[in-house]
Amino acid sequence: MLVLFETAAGYAIFKVLDESKLQQVDSLYKEFETPEKANKIVKLKHFEKFQDTTEALAAATALVEGKIGKSLKKVLKKVVAKEAHEQLAISDAKLGGVIKDKLDLSCVHSPAVAELMRCIRSQMESLITGLPPREISAMSLGLAHSLSRYKLKFSPDKVDTMIVQAISLLDDLDKELNNYIMRCREWYGWHFPELGKVVTDNLAYCKTCDRTNVASSDLSDVLPEEIEAEVKLAAEISMGTEVSEQDIGNIRHLCDQVIEISEYRTQLYDYLKNRMMAIAPNLTVMVGELVGARLISHAGSLLNLAKHPASTVQILGAEKALFRALKTRKDTPKYGLIYHASLVGQTTAKNKGKISRMLAAKAALAIRYDALGEDTNAEMGAENRAKLEARLRQLEEKGIRRISGTGKAMAKADKYQHKSEIKIYDPSGDSTIPSTSKKRKFEEEEEEAEEPVTPVVKPKKPKKELVTEGG
Repeated sequence: MLVLFETAAGYAIFKVLDESKLQQVDSLYKEFETPEKANKIVKLKHFEKFQDTTEALAAATALVEGKIGKSLKKVLKKVVAKEAHEQLAISDAKLGGVIKDKLDLSCVHSPAVAELMRCIRSQMESLITGLPPREISAMSLGLAHSLSRYKLKFSPDKVDTMIVQAISLLDDLDKELNNYIMRCREWYGWHFPELGKVVTDNLAYCKTCDRTNVASSDLSDVLPEEIEAEVKLAAEISMGTEVSEQDIGNIRHLCDQVIEISEYRTQLYDYLKNRMMAIAPNLTVMVGELVGARLISHAGSLLNLAKHPASTVQILGAEKALFRALKTRKDTPKYGLIYHASLVGQTTAKNKGKISRMLAAKAALAIRYDALGEDTNAEMGAENRAKLEARLRQLEEKGIRRISGTGKAMAKADKYQHKSEIKIYDPSGDSTIPSTSKKRKFEEEEEEAEEPVTPVVKPKKPKKELVTEGG
């Protein structure tokens, strides 16, 4: 019997010297305790070494998919075909079927063969001569990395690190922009305080401040016609103080910075949107690019996020509130970052918890599909979003059926009571007599009818005579 043994360094063909030992599967490991004992059971017949890691990866992927690689076919034709009468022991039954069909070789796979493979692996360094242990370990590590990259279908388009960095930068830019704009409004407000009330948009405010003379300059490219006229009118009667050219120059420089950062933020947002549609299209359709990017950033990567269950996705971002609720034994939060999704935002406060739970369940499926699936379309996300929107309409229209014992009972409509907004004067508050209920009055009347009334005569008290001091 011949044994086909695959290693990271190449293919090895062993000849079994004593086949009777294979009958004792449970005690076979004892025959491989030392290299001397192992050499009495099997002997190396041929070893075909791989030229480089690329060849090793091609051979390994072919074996994983149950195919015969070029190097394996070459070895089998060179060595095994010469001894066609011998049986070939292999570790994979599927591969054995392919070898039998293509090369017409008799292959065998059994528990005894699997145990023999395990024993050969334990004494591989001594059985395969001419291959240093350091080289075997280096080849194994290189092949492991290459195979992992192949299995995950590694590509630059699937790198989610860029998303984590982009969403963090976007948040930082928003904070900086707010600080700059607040400083700009306060600074320029000393010169033209009325402008802040007329122009509410921050970017338009900075572009207006950038002009030399607001009253005489043309602002039609920045502001609408009505607001432009209002700004010019306010500029003529402004109560602001005069500032020097140097101060105005610094204010304009700050406005230029705000405009540049705003333009860069718009560009970064477009980049993030395109990246999210490339990496997680289904998640983007479900919750939007900003919420999806924040979920990925919070989990660390798309693969880490895919490992989370739907209940964790639902409250991701509200960890502090969750642990506080568990500590104080209060109600746990119903949503975290997912609260900012458009589906949850357009729901009434009463149904936000239900929708966030359903959205988290569907989003968890979308995340796993994006992280581990091969397709890059967003059909599944669009389909699930349509289902959620239909469910949302049902909840909003109160068209839900209550599940009863028979499953046929409809939700009972509440009794309609007209509540007038006009307050009517209640005269019952004027009476000082304590009111008794009708039931109590009825019971008292019954008791009086049953028991005969006996008149009670009270004894007359003797009148005290008035005694005068004069006598």
